Amino acid sequence: MAGKEPLLSALKGGVLRLREGRGPCTDASPHLASFCQLLESILRKGLRQPAWGFRRRDYWHWLEQLPTGDGGRPTPLSTSIQKAGGCAKARTAQGRGRYFLRLALQGKVLAAAVRQLAQTPRLLEFYDPVSSVLGNEELLEPFLSLLLVVTEMDFSLDLQNCSFLDESWLLPVRALLSPEPSFRYLKSQTRKKRNDLVGRDCHGTLRPASAWMGSASPARAEPPLPPRYVDGRVFVTEVLPESQAEVDEVVLAGDVLDEINGWSLRNAYSGQAGDVLQKLKGQPLSFCLLRWRWHDGGVYEPLLPYLKVLKEKEPRFQLQHGPRCRGEGEPQRLQGDRLLYNLWYLGQTSVGKYGGKEVLDWAIPTVLERHSAAREVLFDVKEAEVLVQEKTSSKLLCRHPYPTIACVGRCVGSRSVFAFCVATSLENPDGSTFDCLVFAASSEEECEEIIGRIATGFQHTEWFV
Repeated sequence: MAGKEPLLSALKGGVLRLREGRGPCTDASPHLASFCQLLESILRKGLRQPAWGFRRRDYWHWLEQLPTGDGGRPTPLSTSIQKAGGCAKARTAQGRGRYFLRLALQGKVLAAAVRQLAQTPRLLEFYDPVSSVLGNEELLEPFLSLLLVVTEMDFSLDLQNCSFLDESWLLPVRALLSPEPSFRYLKSQTRKKRNDLVGRDCHGTLRPASAWMGSASPARAEPPLPPRYVDGRVFVTEVLPESQAEVDEVVLAGDVLDEINGWSLRNAYSGQAGDVLQKLKGQPLSFCLLRWRWHDGGVYEPLLPYLKVLKEKEPRFQLQHGPRCRGEGEPQRLQGDRLLYNLWYLGQTSVGKYGGKEVLDWAIPTVLERHSAAREVLFDVKEAEVLVQEKTSSKLLCRHPYPTIACVGRCVGSRSVFAFCVATSLENPDGSTFDCLVFAASSEEECEEIIGRIATGFQHTEWFV
């Protein structure tokens, strides 16, 4: 009789397909989602529903009532059930049940859960003995045999990727953005601004949510789109042009902000992302993003209903496929997939114990007056640091994390020349000294672009709100 149950035959084939792969089964396995769907179908088959209009019953409802056993002490099974029940990213019985199945596969406790059900008559009554698998003694035995085979398999799943289990077994592409926390900025006293200096120092502030959207450009004709909340999800609606996040493709418009420092935004209310950032003011941050683009390059299917609503709320919104193109005639300077600047390094000078932007007014002319031999370099403005390489040999000349950069700017009299000050004695902040490094860009526009990107780098590291 057991052989006549098509779901068990299909599950046996699913087990064989999973076992074909070498090493642990991961989320990248093409057969994992269909295997989980088969398990779910078996757990739902013949599940009796209440007659008087109560909530619809799902397999999670008996899982959460399983006896803890072992004298009340935690077991691997009870721990998995507790984790699934407390998952902040699963709002429905379906989502919690699916999260449990993933936990159970990795923790090898699914067979134990079904055995526990068979030994608990009041919960076994959830199933019709004729139409179900779990309530039918003849079908339950071969099902348990298959689960024991599954127990011998190794699974290595991303158990944090669970924010869409309410809707689908398909999982989004999940990305973690963890800027280098490093140490605090070496700050100097704020002095009056000078009219002959442009650029920004490290005293800028970060508006809520702009950490993943970049910094506003004064040349923008329209204000940036704010992040949007759609059914408890936080969508990035725009990555600002020329921001470092755009150049490095850290995040694209259409991505979902899922966590900040492990704080789930799955069921976020409007403005909650900004509130979380405010609570974490001054701390290093990490972001978890869910990509709108799936593994096959198309839109992640469960996002489509959200994107439709988002488009209705924000007619200007467009999915972003990559960084915006540079203007015509601007050369592409690439190393791998990164944009580099071809600059001339003009030299450096010590500026003492104060590294504020005011020192650039005399430090830049000091270096220029020496007429030292210029060195052609490749200048890389990364997410957490600035790298300078010698162009001819690709030798790394210096690396400066943003927390060590005290200021950046240029003089009006040398608009294609810029400089930044870096701390040279980090182990003793009270007695730190600073050097000023001077570079020449190919144009005034390129110089301004680099200054803007370094200034954005300040924000990426300090994370003020």
